Amino acid sequence: MKAVLTLALKSAWARRLTLGITLASIAISSALLLAVERVRHDARESFSQSVSGVDLVVGARGGGVQLMLHAVFHSGAATHNIRLESFEAIAGHPSVAWAVPLSLGDSHRGFPVLGTAPDYFVRFRHGDEQALAFSSGQAFGEIFEAVIGSAVAAELGYRVGDRVTLSHGMEALGPEHGDKPFRVAGVLAPTGTPVDRTVHVGLEAITALHLDWAGGAPLPGLSIPAEYVRKFELRPKEITAALIGLNSRADVFRVQRHINDYRGEPLLAVMPGVALDELWQALSMVERTLLALSALIVTVGLAGLTATMLASLNERRRELAILRALGAGPGEIFLMLTAEGLLITTLGVLAGCALLAAGIFFLAPLLQAHFGIIPQWRMFAPNEWMLLAAILATGLAASLVPGVRAWRMSLADGLTPRN
Repeated sequence: MKAVLTLALKSAWARRLTLGITLASIAISSALLLAVERVRHDARESFSQSVSGVDLVVGARGGGVQLMLHAVFHSGAATHNIRLESFEAIAGHPSVAWAVPLSLGDSHRGFPVLGTAPDYFVRFRHGDEQALAFSSGQAFGEIFEAVIGSAVAAELGYRVGDRVTLSHGMEALGPEHGDKPFRVAGVLAPTGTPVDRTVHVGLEAITALHLDWAGGAPLPGLSIPAEYVRKFELRPKEITAALIGLNSRADVFRVQRHINDYRGEPLLAVMPGVALDELWQALSMVERTLLALSALIVTVGLAGLTATMLASLNERRRELAILRALGAGPGEIFLMLTAEGLLITTLGVLAGCALLAAGIFFLAPLLQAHFGIIPQWRMFAPNEWMLLAAILATGLAASLVPGVRAWRMSLADGLTPRN
């Protein structure tokens, strides 16, 4: 057996250029398959860690997934706002421990602006019940002060004390509230959640920005300077959504039913975990499609291995015939060809794992900054080990074809001169 493996290794080394190209294709396809599985798993983890400690998310009646995407991930648009009186009535429910209002709709150079209360920085949790922390500065105290996420600060180069102006709407080049600039009061530490890409201001600031606006545009002939906004009522009339924490998790269904049956206006309360499960169910077809495409690429790579080894058999007729003449039986020839194919597959899989590690090392900051996904290098999960085993099993099956072909070749076939 040792002699067979030695022969397989030396034979493969003699054709290292051709087999090297095949090995590279197996490595790339294996890395792609593992990357799809790893990104799928890490994306789920990142999404599920975006909010924790929140029992209910409340908004206008509509889709639960849409509410979660808008209120927590700041993506898409809300169907309607909810009245502040409704929010205050819910916050006053005996089972509600705390409630944080959220107001969305403006932006700063493509980053969403979140109007909220200072309590947000105390109540909001992410990951494993981790609180928000400031890398510099503090929470906003004045009307025209803002707290920015770590990704906003890193991409735009902002620091505490800098001045920023907000845009009306979510368009990066939308009309600006240029007459009311904000001072950066604090920069949050990285969380790996949508908080990193958000500009936080007070609810009163959102009202102050729109005192001289109507219908999404400035009122002609009316301009209220920033120093005079305190003369007006800045208490907002509506908010977009709210995060609710309860005194006891046992009350979650009772409070959810109370909010969904609220008579003041049509409201919807969703549990974050349930809404995220619905989101992943909606995306499951995309996940399966990506995984199937990656598996198909791996199969094509292994088919290339089979084709390469079959094509080389014609060049190796004399080599195989000489081995047969020296005493090697058909079974040993079969084992040598199969071992050679399995060796190439194993080396390709190992190279694919190395490619995956390099990709995580170099691309992790990019994925975290642009997609909020935090890929981490760790030992393979059970489903990833199963994928690796499936690749090796497929490679073994692909190696049997040239092995059987060589096994059927007769001694005379290789020693007979061909024209």
